[in-house]
Amino acid sequence: MRFLFASDSFKGTLSSEQIIRLLTDSANRIFPGCETVGVPIADGGEGTVDAVIAVTKGELRTVKVHGPLMEETEASYGVFHGDSAVIEMAAASGLPMVPEEKRNPWNTTTFGAGELIRNALDAGYRKLSIAIGGSATNDGGMGAMRALGVRFLDEKGHELMGTGADLGKVRDIDISGIHPAVAEADITVMCDVNNPLTGPDGATYTFGRQKGGTPEILDELEAGMKQYAGVIAQKLGTDVDKIAGAGAAGGLGAALCVFLHAELKSGIETVLDLIDFDGLLEGTDLVITGEGRIDWQSAFGKVPSGVGQRCKAKGIPAAAVVGGMGQGAEKIFEFGVESILPTIHGAMDIQEACSRAEELYANAADRMFRMIRIGMKLR
Repeated sequence: MRFLFASDSFKGTLSSEQIIRLLTDSANRIFPGCETVGVPIADGGEGTVDAVIAVTKGELRTVKVHGPLMEETEASYGVFHGDSAVIEMAAASGLPMVPEEKRNPWNTTTFGAGELIRNALDAGYRKLSIAIGGSATNDGGMGAMRALGVRFLDEKGHELMGTGADLGKVRDIDISGIHPAVAEADITVMCDVNNPLTGPDGATYTFGRQKGGTPEILDELEAGMKQYAGVIAQKLGTDVDKIAGAGAAGGLGAALCVFLHAELKSGIETVLDLIDFDGLLEGTDLVITGEGRIDWQSAFGKVPSGVGQRCKAKGIPAAAVVGGMGQGAEKIFEFGVESILPTIHGAMDIQEACSRAEELYANAADRMFRMIRIGMKLR
């Protein structure tokens, strides 16, 4: 009997590594002598770098960069297989880096995310996977591209810094100084939204408020984003609003596609490919996945659906151990996960559930493996 454990973390309570340990202990109790394999999994959001380097035996590189408000800071990215790097833009340009009282997409920049990309290219890495969730920015990716040598110019030919406030000032774009390694790089962007760059469903109006934008600021940013998109169309011949996902990370998705010729791809699919998940499935009898809360959204780009679909394609059963179930959780059954087992087994509030997370998960794992053992005895 071979079990493969591939669960997302339970945010704020259990890491993927803790879950692997709990499942391994339980499997060995109920099925002595079984073979277990555990891999940390993330869906292209927080924890993606750690998950990928853990499985690929890679390492972290920590470098000095500038944060969302151009403050000096440090950020890390992962490297593996000699030529590959995995980057989380939020490590340098993420919303948690900005104190709540200073959150304003008018002032923030993706410059630090661009510095991470530049550092990876300088170090010789040519296969880059970039996770772009969790940004504090709405600069259209100008800051990141400026860090890579692109110049955005105002009506007087002066170079702009690349914040949200600069969007409406763009009149020209000079790409002659872009990092030369961009032409040699194969860049994948982990993106699970289809929002265009502008419009009611675009970067500004969809994500700007959570980054500190007031209605007045959002209106100005949207006007600026339209100006920016117009200059891109005029100077580079690309209609960015026809790119699904261009609005991700405050427009960084658009910049990565236009200037770096990146390919937008599902976050979980990218992670599963990077860790050769299909190879790990060979010889596996059952896969256990999961996340902190499973609901209808879990079927769209989350760890359980990504893992479940890979299992379904190989004819391998998958089950999910989860912290809780929300509305529409059963939709995951269409995506290869055949059973859901919540860790909560009685009435309790969220504080108690979180404080007892490890105990509750261990109990749920035992219940699940015991039920599997019963199933194996059925005729």
